[in-house]
Amino acid sequence: MFFNSLSFAIFLPIVFFLYWFVFNSSKKAQNTLLIIASYYFYSCWDWRFLFLLVFSTGLDYFTALKIENSRSKTERKTWFWISVGVNLGFLGVFKYYDFFAVSFSKLIEGFGMQANPFLLNLVLPVGISFYTFHGLSYIIDIYKERIKAERNFIDYALFVSYFPLLVAGPIERATHLLPQVKVKRNFDYQQAKEGIHQILWGLVKKIVIADSCAQYANAVFDNYESMNSLSLVLGAVYFAFQIYGDFSGYSDIALGTSKLFGINLLKNFDYPYFSRDIAEFWRRWHISLSSWFRDYLYIPLGGSQGGTWMKIRNTFIIFLVSGFWHGANWTFLAWGFLNALYFLPLLLSNKNRTHTGNIERVAFIQGMKLIPQIGLTFALTCLAWIFFRARTITDAFGYIKRMFSNLQFKPQYFNIERYNFELVLMLVLFVGFEWFNRYKIEPISGKYSYPKICLAIIVLLLFGVYSEYKSFIYFQF
Repeated sequence: MFFNSLSFAIFLPIVFFLYWFVFNSSKKAQNTLLIIASYYFYSCWDWRFLFLLVFSTGLDYFTALKIENSRSKTERKTWFWISVGVNLGFLGVFKYYDFFAVSFSKLIEGFGMQANPFLLNLVLPVGISFYTFHGLSYIIDIYKERIKAERNFIDYALFVSYFPLLVAGPIERATHLLPQVKVKRNFDYQQAKEGIHQILWGLVKKIVIADSCAQYANAVFDNYESMNSLSLVLGAVYFAFQIYGDFSGYSDIALGTSKLFGINLLKNFDYPYFSRDIAEFWRRWHISLSSWFRDYLYIPLGGSQGGTWMKIRNTFIIFLVSGFWHGANWTFLAWGFLNALYFLPLLLSNKNRTHTGNIERVAFIQGMKLIPQIGLTFALTCLAWIFFRARTITDAFGYIKRMFSNLQFKPQYFNIERYNFELVLMLVLFVGFEWFNRYKIEPISGKYSYPKICLAIIVLLLFGVYSEYKSFIYFQF
């Protein structure tokens, strides 16, 4: 069930009505309804994988209690590693087994030996990377004695499988979400209005921006051998806006949907393409994942507190693991490696924390002067996105080589609905709108105003009929 589908447009109002008018008597009733709705939502993808979700939930619930009630450090550690091992084991089998089998067989063949790897060819359960990380953060926090184990199974199950965040995040923390599901929610009109606005803006990002850019990005990447420099540069830019509109659009819909039920989720994007360096970009892009790796991998490894070698090692580990989390392909590792190279000079010169504050309205004029820094960061990000989007490493390097060698700047058109000029104009307007939103300039960025809601609906009606790319990109991760 897609957020941008007719089935979800029917599903959401029904759950909303039942939640506030039928099951509103207690927290238990509200949570029970949301669990049923979440499991139905997930089963719409493939009901067989619902058992995997339930098993993972039960495993972490049970082992958390065992960890907390352990009588010795050895027993405590044993239950901890059982949970971590089983969770990562499932993720590894479904997501990475075939990749390692094929890679190993190619390595063997490189030494002149024949290899016939046994492949599982398993369908990747949607959302497995996200709900696995939900459970892992909970288990780690229990083990580190940061929180107490949850005794109420319904409350814990809702934390793991809450349908707005189930298949593509944000990756929630027990310290943030569990306290909200453990109390009865009361209807808040202002919060619900904000939620509707956020849903509509997320749909605009997905249907109008991401799906429009996808048509051109796919045309360019699928035929890069015949494209000139201008088309290849535009293709990289189109994909940059496709993945941003797609994933941040999903996050906006998820956060807005959750607000309708009185629950606030973690913010996942904060205008990342206006970042002044790559360190700031990673504090503003996929925030819940970046902070997860920071807190549960980077800091335990020593972070940036050790010597130069440790800083370099930890930086490459965190980015390579982040790349590999996205998929079993060498292109994702190359993407992570390239971002580590971008980040390293900032870290070694102690400039990785230069841009950490929120920019207020008074900084608007100063922000205009930072456009060169923003432009350079965006260009480096687009270059890295080529590896993320390409099917193979060979395609990625071929794309970049042709981009810098076939120096022709005549526009090339494709047999699709919109022309380059119209799409570029749309992106310019979108960037302008985001710029004013970031700096909170009124009345353009007036929060949750009815004119903005009406404008979003009109735009969706005008452009939604052209949308052909229903799936969200991050569902494959």
